[in-house]
Amino acid sequence: MWANYPSDLLARLFFQLEDVLTLLFARLGSPPWLHGAFVLGMYRGLAWVVSVMLPPMAIFFPLFTLLEDFGYLPRLAFNLDGLFQKAGAHGKQSLTMAMGFGCNAAGVTATRIIDSPRERMVAMLTNNFVPCNGRFPILIVMGTIMASLVAGTPKGAYVAAVVVLIALIVSVFATLIISKLLTSTILRGEPSFFILELPPYRLPQVGTVLIRSFLDRTLAVLWRAVLVAAPCGMIIWILANATIGGTTLLTHLAQWLNPLGEAIGLDGVILLGFVLGLPANEIVIPIIFMGYLSAGALMEIQGLAAIETILVGNGWTWLTALNFMIFAIFHWPCATTLLTIAKETKSLKWTLLSAFLPTAVGASVCFMLTKLANLL
Repeated sequence: MWANYPSDLLARLFFQLEDVLTLLFARLGSPPWLHGAFVLGMYRGLAWVVSVMLPPMAIFFPLFTLLEDFGYLPRLAFNLDGLFQKAGAHGKQSLTMAMGFGCNAAGVTATRIIDSPRERMVAMLTNNFVPCNGRFPILIVMGTIMASLVAGTPKGAYVAAVVVLIALIVSVFATLIISKLLTSTILRGEPSFFILELPPYRLPQVGTVLIRSFLDRTLAVLWRAVLVAAPCGMIIWILANATIGGTTLLTHLAQWLNPLGEAIGLDGVILLGFVLGLPANEIVIPIIFMGYLSAGALMEIQGLAAIETILVGNGWTWLTALNFMIFAIFHWPCATTLLTIAKETKSLKWTLLSAFLPTAVGASVCFMLTKLANLL
């Protein structure tokens, strides 16, 4: 809720600037395709990612850093070490998971606090199993829509809250299960000892914390996302506007992915939304609406009722919404996280495995749920 206010403010600011850029391109006499590629594609994709991504991180990371300065987090890791040892992991992985709820890329970087290379690798490979703040809006919207389809509008809000909470609990247990699987197979080894140098509880230096967390974490992660989002915004616009045989490339790709999407209870447009949403999870839903409405640029639909109408009109059921939530939690990491994993591991093998693991889990669960629902 706190993040919504600055997010709306940023969005209005960016889109006002988009109008200025549009006017500038018109006065310069630039062709429509140039304006579309750079303003409706690159700039709008960039504006979308920044306006949605920045406010939650600007709130989450300072609060997380305050807990560090209080001396609370080492105690948390120590108390959870027994649970994580049963999964073959390290107690400090609980901290990297918590950081992952803000941003998985930051969570991967945070695994440096784990001394054992084997246990650090486990933490990196499983960090994407917890949803970052880019996936929270997806979970909330889809949880609300699923609850509305199942329970109706009056009870929908309560059911949606329970659904989202269950999704988060499932993500934590999935992290522990996959950690146990990894430490029992390809990452076998002796668990390390937990030595805690107990820091005193202390009052944090609030000014220093705010500056350090904003510069070192928030802006660092945002900059990496921006570097990926800008060119991908242009690619998305090209796919939505370039045609073959009178049909856009976006539609061709969605039709090609449709059999695979239907097998896991989704469709080709949804699956393409996740693929093109690789730069940042924040743009997955706008891409899906762009595909359903045959729009030429990323677009936002205001109001849950309007969103539900469009989705139901394109064949969505409660099962589609449920599978969407599951796949939103368990699918490949965003490009920023993948780049961070590649940088930390210096290995293409481990980077690809970090993408394969959650995707395999998500696709398998969606496939089984779809088959079970069809049998019933």
